Formats: sequence, structure tokens, C-alpha cells
Amino acid sequence: MSRLETYQTFLQQPLSIPARLLLVVAALAIPVVFWVPLWTMSFESNQYPDPLRLAIHVDHLEGQMTENRDDLREINSLNHYIGMRPLLESDFSEFVWMPFVMGFFALMGLRAAVLGNLRDATDLFVLFLYFSIFSAWNFYSRLYQYGHNLSPEAAIDVEPFTPPVYGRVKVANFWVESYPGGASYAIGVVGLCLFAAVVAAYWKARRRRAEPAA
Repeated sequence: MSRLETYQTFLQQPLSIPARLLLVVAALAIPVVFWVPLWTMSFESNQYPDPLRLAIHVDHLEGQMTENRDDLREINSLNHYIGMRPLLESDFSEFVWMPFVMGFFALMGLRAAVLGNLRDATDLFVLFLYFSIFSAWNFYSRLYQYGHNLSPEAAIDVEPFTPPVYGRVKVANFWVESYPGGASYAIGVVGLCLFAAVVAAYWKARRRRAEPAA
């Protein structure tokens, strides 16, 4: 048997019980993504000692609503003065496809837990890793575009900038804070569970192969 055939046979080993349980946990963590924000941002200045707050969800934007204020509307008004385009949900194609992608990972995780082998678990982890890296890059790219594509006809002239992805940064006369929300931590849990499932399945398959034939 060639080395490639041996490797292919190795990948077809059934998953261990711990690996299957980890895949179930990963699948069950995904619905959390739909209930809490992916990312949160706040904008504080002398004008706004009670900061404006924005939450980015998997399928929509949500500004804090108070009795006297709609924070998303206020943020867009401020953006208009510096020449930044408004934050509109219709501009974010991610809000359309991301819920379907998350549902896909949940279904594939459950399928792998019931019917899968080491190859299925590995493929699922690699796809999820690619999706996570792409999403992080896409988020940074969005922030960069919003802060650098400023209208030259704006009422207030500011230097192009990139809003922070993480942390607290001074932008003009605002302190901007940006931090991951609960959904991002849930995505992290999913990734860790998928990785742990692959490791558990790999070591179980290695032990099976090392066992002497009956």
C-alpha cells in the first residue's frame, strides 16, 4: 500500500466518543451567535459623556436606543460632518450570507458527530478556520474603507483614519472603544472545540493503528 493510500485509510478512521461530543458542543454553541453582538463600539466625547453605543450582530446593526436618543442615527449624523458614508445595513452583504454560513457549520458539525470520520472533522475545522480568518480580515477592511474614503466636501476636515478593531483610540475629539461581543467568544469556542475534536480523533486513530491485529 502506498503512503498516500495509507494516509487516506488513516483519515477514514471513525471518530472517538470525546471527538463526537466536542463536535456536538461546537454545533450547540453556534446559535449563541444569533442572540448576542459580534462586536461592540462606543463613542465618547465632551458632547457625549454618556457614550454613543453601536452593536454589530451577525445579521444587523443595532444602536443603543434611549428615551431621547437613537445612537445609530446620531453616529450617522456625526459621520456626515466628517464626510464618512452612513452605516446602512443594505451595504453589508455579510448580513445576508453570514447567518447561512453559521447554520451550515452547525449542521455539518452535527452530521460529523453522528456519521463522520477523521477526514470530516479535519475538513470542517479547516473550513471554519478559513472562515474565521476571512471574517476578521473583512471586518478590518470595512473599518479601513469607512475611515479612509472620506468626502472632500465634508464640513469638518479630518485626516483619514481606521477605527479601532480592538481597544480604545482617540479619533478627532472622540474616544472610540471597540471590543468583541458574546458572539465572537462563541465563535472562538466553536473553533477550539473543532480543533480539540480533530486532535482527539487523531490520537484515537493513531492508537487504533498501533494496536496489533487480532
